[in-house]
Amino acid sequence: MTHIAISSFRRFIAVSIVLGIFTAVAQAQSDEPEAHLSIDNPAELSQAETQRIYEALMERLDKGFASARLDILTSYQDWEKFNTAPYISATHGQRFVNNYANAMAQNYATLKPGEKLPAGSVLAKDSITITDEGRVFPGAMFVMEKLADGTSPATADWRYIMVMPDGSLFGDTIGDRPRAVTYCHTCHEQVAERDYTFFVPEGYIRSE
Repeated sequence: MTHIAISSFRRFIAVSIVLGIFTAVAQAQSDEPEAHLSIDNPAELSQAETQRIYEALMERLDKGFASARLDILTSYQDWEKFNTAPYISATHGQRFVNNYANAMAQNYATLKPGEKLPAGSVLAKDSITITDEGRVFPGAMFVMEKLADGTSPATADWRYIMVMPDGSLFGDTIGDRPRAVTYCHTCHEQVAERDYTFFVPEGYIRSE
């Protein structure tokens, strides 16, 4: 297990941001990915270490995603965050992610089988990559927006959006390059009983 102090990670951030942008360009060249490109060797860090690294990148993440000019993501970091620290998500390419939800999604944490989130609910997962070689860079933003009933029957009225860390749009099921994110709903069908939403893993759920 590799433990690298936050000061060491900061030395990597400037170069790693550039690497992250090149990664974003490479990913965007694929029209019909079958899954998120996966990180082979994510770091094994404590929650405190991962949270400190995330906090060091928060402003850069916010600015990058803001350049996408998506109104539904405005000030997303002010929304309720449901996890104590970024956690590795296998369904998001082994990246460290966070779970944010806007005010409309107030029942996101308490959904029971068969219950649904109201139209206007937005769930946002920003992400970072931390490898066990000490490379750190921003990841993509994964967004779900609940649409009005009947708007998108093929996706159970969910809109899926993926925004790259430089603000470029990778795909939007009701906008540009919809086929690039069609696999998102296929993955979320695993949790259809929870209105197609994943939640935070045990050990990372905020109790506040």
